[in-house]
Amino acid sequence: MIVDDSLTVRTIFKRMVESDGSMAIIGTASSAERAIAQLAKTPADVVLLDLEMPGVGGLKALPDILKAAQGGQVLVVSSLTQDGAEHTVSALSMGAADTMLKPRPGGFNEKYRAQLLGKIRALGEALARKEVGAQQAKDTAADAAPLASPPLWQQPAARTISARRPEVIAIGASTGGIHALNILMRGLPRDFDLPILVTQHLPASFIPVFARQIEMACDRPAVIAEDGTLIRSGTVTIATGHGHMVVSRKGDNLVANTSSKPAPSGCLPSVDPMFASLAKACGDRVLGVVLSGMGRDGAQGARELVAAGGRVIAQDSETSAVWGMPGAVAKAGLASLVASPEILAREMLAAARNHTSSSAA
Repeated sequence: MIVDDSLTVRTIFKRMVESDGSMAIIGTASSAERAIAQLAKTPADVVLLDLEMPGVGGLKALPDILKAAQGGQVLVVSSLTQDGAEHTVSALSMGAADTMLKPRPGGFNEKYRAQLLGKIRALGEALARKEVGAQQAKDTAADAAPLASPPLWQQPAARTISARRPEVIAIGASTGGIHALNILMRGLPRDFDLPILVTQHLPASFIPVFARQIEMACDRPAVIAEDGTLIRSGTVTIATGHGHMVVSRKGDNLVANTSSKPAPSGCLPSVDPMFASLAKACGDRVLGVVLSGMGRDGAQGARELVAAGGRVIAQDSETSAVWGMPGAVAKAGLASLVASPEILAREMLAAARNHTSSSAA
């Protein structure tokens, strides 16, 4: 479904989507109110949503749109304005899965079409996999025949973990990750003092807004990592949108710098350089967390973290908007725990308190 108050934009998006034979438009709407009414009759797998519209507006109506979509994903199409960034990051924290910048006139080109269809396809396929998984779970529960062992990442983790307290916690996320990150951060008490590093795939212009919202969500300082930024206890340090966050040790301190060296994932910023640099700087005193996101960013860095003695935990498929990044880590056998953001937060707290939790995926 396409929801935008501009007839021109709705028409362009409709043509773009219909150029892919595997997708179909189930409806268009010029307002959030009309979208909710249509979704109640015909749910959509993916909703393209403009936030800045007359009437209720996309942001205020988002919870009702998510409810009416009955599990469908919301892709926010955002303007380049400061208000657009504020509203988009708020929408992502509330449960919208991903965002696309709305281009200026003349920007609706072939490259934009390919990016848009790629995001829609990833969100739709993730929803289809969840539906198949839910049906398989029902079939399994109804089948009394002996069952094969579940995949490794679905089994309770049997872990032998160093009693050493992590020196730092590093979190990587992409599509759907901001919503998960907000849940995770709110699950940490105010006295949680371990430094937290975050690499989130977002347009560079959105990063300052994202940092402010994370600061409010977790009630602790949040800073953007520029060259020479000191990693401080009780502070969230966030990768810029124009470079990877890499960490090195200077005496007793950890210092963040930026790097624009191409990453294997092609992402900028990428989770892999953050994890890999921490493996070298901190060895086994790192807890890595991989949240919802498409692709495999973080998997290579997670391998280096684990090889250095660190730990990695990952979000489960049930609560992820897209189980690409956490799924790659889990399926490679690198995650000691695969669970919901709420349980991951408890595991972070347990690590900070220098003992392991009994939580299992």
